[in-house]
Amino acid sequence: MAKEIHEGLAEPLTFSTDESTKRKKGAHKPVFAKVFVEADVPYTQTNRIHLLVNPFAGKKKGREVAKKVIEAANKAGVEITCSYSSHSGHLITMASALVVDENDLIAVVGGDGSFSEVLTGRMLLGKSEKETFAIVPAGTGNSQAHDLGIGSVQEAIETMLTGKKQALDLARVELTEGLPGATGDPCVRYSHNLLTWGLGVDSTIQAEKMRWMGPIRYDVGILMAILAARRRTATLRLDDRVITDDFTLFLVQNSQTGGSMLPLAPGASLDDGLMDIGILKKMSRRSVLRAFGMLKKEGRHVFHPSVDYHRFSSLAIETDVPTAINIDGENIGSTPLEMEVLKHAVFIMRPA
Repeated sequence: MAKEIHEGLAEPLTFSTDESTKRKKGAHKPVFAKVFVEADVPYTQTNRIHLLVNPFAGKKKGREVAKKVIEAANKAGVEITCSYSSHSGHLITMASALVVDENDLIAVVGGDGSFSEVLTGRMLLGKSEKETFAIVPAGTGNSQAHDLGIGSVQEAIETMLTGKKQALDLARVELTEGLPGATGDPCVRYSHNLLTWGLGVDSTIQAEKMRWMGPIRYDVGILMAILAARRRTATLRLDDRVITDDFTLFLVQNSQTGGSMLPLAPGASLDDGLMDIGILKKMSRRSVLRAFGMLKKEGRHVFHPSVDYHRFSSLAIETDVPTAINIDGENIGSTPLEMEVLKHAVFIMRPA
């Protein structure tokens, strides 16, 4: 792919600085957006919960967590059904098979990837009415739960039974199934959290080989990817703006946090009808290390001179050869990719 700028992107968004914070890595902390920009919607406590469980998520305590949820639902007099997945992708078919009535609640025990599978299974049905979901964090990465203010299983249970109901944006993503080298077919996934391309995916692929290290594997994976210094050329389209260039990383976010609770997108809101993207332009190893150091210091990377921040309603990524895509923490596909933001596609429960 020849390096050619077709049409430059609009001026990137700028952030206000929180002057009450100390300067770290040369910058103050940015002022973060509200997680929700709209008010909650009226909600009557559900009479039935469909509990879908990934028993392999996180430290493989899905069944133990599910037991606590079932006990709490029974104590509250709420009908609950429970099903367990047996392999990757199983939650998609399990979710699509549910018979969900009005005022039912679909709850997911797992991480961001598990929730993504359940959403995909329901959204692929093409139902016109919006359904309501709840998250019980039990994964390696629980970014969505973190942004919702759910920090424990008990808080998740209380949220399911007595929380507030908010609209949640999703992204419909078309891509090639399987990582580069696989002969996958086109597939559709629905994302609630994030999508990454470039160095970020390289790092998570490395991290998956080091699961025994625990959460620190993400930091090690990032360091290994930075040292590899791969060249990554892509054509990026944001709405009607197109650019072809060398890039380090795309961080596409609906929520503010990503793996290891990193504050990837300080400007993101879950219900504004747009998604945010942090574009890390081609950088030296030293510059990339500085940018990631700023990122880990409460999202200060948005002030790095080689990081541009935009919002969009549609996005496309094209590359000369297939390159890996990570959706909601899972390395599941390859370019080419098309993404469309669906405003207020579903409802999500958050703490009262």
